Amino acid sequence: MIRQLSKILFIVLLYSFWGCEKDNITEEEEQRDEITYVTISNNIHNINSQAVEKTIKFPEDTENIEEILMYVKLRCPNGKCGAWDVYSNVRAQTVTTNTWYEIGRFITPYGVDNSQRNDGFVFDVTDFKSILKGFVNIRSFVEVWTEEGWFVSIEFKLTRGEPTYKYTEVVPIINYADNSQQIPYGKSSPSNFKLNGYITIPSNTENLKVRTVITGWGHATPGDGDRRCAEWCFRVHNLKMGENNFAHEMDALGCSSNPISPQSGNWEPDRAGWCPGMEVPIREDILPGNNAGEKLSFNYELEEWLSDEKEGNAFYSISSYVIVGSNTEITKPIVE
Repeated sequence: MIRQLSKILFIVLLYSFWGCEKDNITEEEEQRDEITYVTISNNIHNINSQAVEKTIKFPEDTENIEEILMYVKLRCPNGKCGAWDVYSNVRAQTVTTNTWYEIGRFITPYGVDNSQRNDGFVFDVTDFKSILKGFVNIRSFVEVWTEEGWFVSIEFKLTRGEPTYKYTEVVPIINYADNSQQIPYGKSSPSNFKLNGYITIPSNTENLKVRTVITGWGHATPGDGDRRCAEWCFRVHNLKMGENNFAHEMDALGCSSNPISPQSGNWEPDRAGWCPGMEVPIREDILPGNNAGEKLSFNYELEEWLSDEKEGNAFYSISSYVIVGSNTEITKPIVE
């Protein structure tokens, strides 16, 4: 009897812990058209604590969720932020799987916060609604190199309505979104990173698209003049899906027009497809037709370039997800 009571008490306490992470939202509140979940609230990210992980309880039923937005706000601890522009992202994992899904990536500003944008960084994460339900692990990461770092707050706003597709599923085909798993660029020897394969599309698929996020790092040579790879050199990546080819141009975004300005560093020159103090762009490729029931090949090709290995290395961090939508219940695509 004592053992059973102890077990029950443990479960109650565990559920209470999870519940407090969603601000104790009531059943009545969950029926509202808009629900806001506070996932992380002013948690410090610095050289001693680059990552924060919390478990949140989202609604179990997402069929009538029309939109999910994620807001990331950065604030300066004791009035002083980290000095550098660094790689940062937010990932989600259902408690029943081991796969982490990168749902948003951003680069911190040099030495300032992002309060000049009232909502902070904003990400449309509706594509991940099949992941953001029930108990979900949320992991915030900032690759901080200083003691100051940033306070990070993350909120999700779920809006009920009539989605185009009641049911969606998402699977990774390329999932190198960890700063310790970056794809080497320009090496003469092949890497061990999987950038190709096959994916089987469910037979009741009504919509099929690919969502990709890319950032390049390193100041390797030879560059484009003084624009070194992969942070500064403009290249074109090609995603091939079946008979379709989608070009991802890693060109200038206009960093000098960033509303988060001024910053305390070299923030104005254009990087290859990203800017300090901004969300990293989401590249969305919609396949013509729905390819329902088909088995498609996929291949992600980096533009040919060979490093002379004199000035360090070049890397790309890439996450690419296939999203299928349907108005009848749908299973995940199968990747091999």
